[in-house]
Amino acid sequence: MIESAKTWTINRPDEQTVTALMNGLSLPSVHAKILVSRGLTDVEQAKSFLHMNETNLHDPFLLHEMDKAVERIRQAIEGQEKITVYGDYDADGVTSVTVLTTALERLGALVDFAIPNRFEHGYGPNTELFKQLHASGTSLIVTVDNGIAGLDPIAYANSVGMDVIVTDHHEIGLTMPDALAIIHPRHPEGEYPFGELAGVGVAFKLACALLGEIPEDLYEMAAIGTVADLVPLKDENRFIVKEGLRRMRASKRPAIQALVKVSGTEQQSLSEESLGFMIGPRLNAPGRLGSANDAVHLLKATDAMEAMTLAEKLDTLNKERQAIVSQIAEEAEQAMIEMYGDMLPYVIVLAGEGWNPGVVGIVSSRLTEKYYRPSIVLSVDIETGTAKGSGRSIAGFDLFKELSKNASILPHFGGHEMAAGMSLSLDDVDQLRENLNEQGKMQLTDALLTPTLQIDVPLTIEEIDVEVLEELEHLRPFGMSFEKPVFLIENLSASSIRKIGAAKNHLKLELTDGANTLDVIGFGNGAIADEISPGAKLSVTGDLQVNEWNGRKKPQLLLQDLQSNDRQLFDLRGIHEPTRWASIIPAKSALYIAFQESTIEQYQKRLPDRPIHLHGREAYKEIDHVIVLDVPTDLEQLKTVLLATNPKRIYAHFHLPESKYFEGMPNREQFGWYYSFLKKRGSFDVRNHGQQLSKHRGWKIDILYFMTKVFSELGFVKIENGVANVIDNAEKKSLSAAPSYRQREQQIELEKMLVYASYIELKKWFDEIFQETANREEQLWI
Repeated sequence: MIESAKTWTINRPDEQTVTALMNGLSLPSVHAKILVSRGLTDVEQAKSFLHMNETNLHDPFLLHEMDKAVERIRQAIEGQEKITVYGDYDADGVTSVTVLTTALERLGALVDFAIPNRFEHGYGPNTELFKQLHASGTSLIVTVDNGIAGLDPIAYANSVGMDVIVTDHHEIGLTMPDALAIIHPRHPEGEYPFGELAGVGVAFKLACALLGEIPEDLYEMAAIGTVADLVPLKDENRFIVKEGLRRMRASKRPAIQALVKVSGTEQQSLSEESLGFMIGPRLNAPGRLGSANDAVHLLKATDAMEAMTLAEKLDTLNKERQAIVSQIAEEAEQAMIEMYGDMLPYVIVLAGEGWNPGVVGIVSSRLTEKYYRPSIVLSVDIETGTAKGSGRSIAGFDLFKELSKNASILPHFGGHEMAAGMSLSLDDVDQLRENLNEQGKMQLTDALLTPTLQIDVPLTIEEIDVEVLEELEHLRPFGMSFEKPVFLIENLSASSIRKIGAAKNHLKLELTDGANTLDVIGFGNGAIADEISPGAKLSVTGDLQVNEWNGRKKPQLLLQDLQSNDRQLFDLRGIHEPTRWASIIPAKSALYIAFQESTIEQYQKRLPDRPIHLHGREAYKEIDHVIVLDVPTDLEQLKTVLLATNPKRIYAHFHLPESKYFEGMPNREQFGWYYSFLKKRGSFDVRNHGQQLSKHRGWKIDILYFMTKVFSELGFVKIENGVANVIDNAEKKSLSAAPSYRQREQQIELEKMLVYASYIELKKWFDEIFQETANREEQLWI
């Protein structure tokens, strides 16, 4: 058996609904299954989803106080008042600034922008920064992607005669700021039909309202921010991203061309993944390490050389950010060992002096992904005696709710169920760690602490071809609320298993259903090759892609997880040097079993770190791996071991010092001739003359010794000092009445079954043992 890394939850779409979509929309089964699994079960509903256009955009004036905001901004433009667009330092924030300042510039506004520094000002409206804006002559501030929680700074702005318009999409608290207008898709007094816009989506709607038309070239910016902020890709968001990507693939915008180049992406094949993993991080990097202004300057650049210079700067900052994250991650792992040892806590809380607070959230994400535990990573400032950081959670542990229970020691915190930020006194870090671990102990069951994989698109190989996979483009973009499908193909056999890569740390499988084949690549999964036994039935999950090599296209699955319900049998027969196969067997949860003392003496020296157990000396318990080193005296001994240990994997070595199988059993003519020979002579010196007789008859000497022993056990002869003396008038007995005869018969049968049988025959025998037991247990329940 091969256990999956995660617990699989398989949701199988209704076959009749799938067929209805296939027929109604002329779709391949793969596409129809994805749509049904995403809740699009009606033909017309699915058709509208697949064929979005600008009519899917809602009237911007449906947003609460949009008219009021537009009126004030137009007044400022006419009066040439200085307008400052106040943004956030992440990708959503800088694209929001770009969208709105571009629209205002087209209307002739006197406009600039301001973005708080993460380290100097923190997130959102900042009173000191507002003071600077007032001193510079700003009379109207328009926030983008922030502002809904800026009560005190906005109150200050009002006190000095600056007007503030808030455009935001974050959670609305109990009290809203006293702004001139608040444009928010979930405003409690509004009735906007879609509440999940990103910050840049709200800015885009304001730009549409101001311009009186859709600024089509700004779809690109809106798409980047929408994907980067992980908002649901449905309704307006879906169309914004779909249209933005379409335009970006042929865009002449210097920023897009420069970002594509420095990130090593092909512009014509840009996807939501390109935005989320290549472009978004580079726009996020400057804000994580200092000022985000360069990200805006890049996005607004009109000169190709200027754009490339800024893109290269952001790329360098991103690499610096990656290096800082890697360093802090290493230090966090060491802190894990020092803090918790081998015992994983329910909630990980780590703190380190000098850790960059701009990237600790990324480190927290890595810890949560690796250990599947909620985690908080804090940056410690000794001078101020404070700790500031971020946390990430898992399903079943509402991080914001659990942090709320610690409000007395958390003067500042915010977030939601899966992520949060916070700051607290350094003196309270240990108390927070202790409290959250106890809260986790109460909330997190073993089931919740086991990572799960949601699978909703089971396929057969027959459904997969290059054309079908290339046409998946029509279903994109994938993201929040329209997740990228996790494909499942079940009950396949591996016709080829290989480790690939310079370090042999990657896996390549060729899987077959008997008629069709599928290549599978598992990056970083090379070790799994040692876990797959020949003929085992495998089920695999992952992402289907088209692999093109030398002009030839083939479907390929990038492996996410794998499992097999077959008990794995590994054939180690004939591999005499144990160090050659011991390396592929896990040291833990493994039982090395021998049936002969001599085997232990021979093998223990060569396997010093693997204790070898002699059959019958101790009771067995269930264990994952059983290594059978030699041939048992009888099959019942082996059955006893296997049924008691119930292993997932069996490694069959079956060392055999002497084989009886090829010597065989002397036939009746041989026994008859030898007995007649003895009777004629009356006695025969086997010790001194046996070799001569064997040579004369063409027998091996061991055969002669064996027949002599059988005659002795049957009472036909008596052995004295190596001489066989015939006993007159001996009682007639069957040869099988001799213990040594039966033992040799049994030994030959054991060798035939265990040592010299084909792999398929041996696997069948092992399977039958467990199947017989399962059948008996089933009968007991009936």
